[in-house]
Amino acid sequence: MQMDFLYATFFNLGINLIYTILSLFLGVIALIVIDRKLLKKVDIEEELKKGNLAIAIFAATILVFVALIVSFGLKG
Repeated sequence: MQMDFLYATFFNLGINLIYTILSLFLGVIALIVIDRKLLKKVDIEEELKKGNLAIAIFAATILVFVALIVSFGLKG
């Protein structure tokens, strides 16, 4: 009985790790696409190097929202 619970726990942990990694990659890809397609005049990486706080908040917001959308979409 306890081994079944342990296997189920590890299975759920593995699935959640896969969701997390997938959300992270999709978030970064979305940020890159938005940087190249929508913000052609603004270079996010260069602005981050300059210490622009508004761009840092914008990039973090995009990553959070994409991760939320992907995680809710994958969990059904």
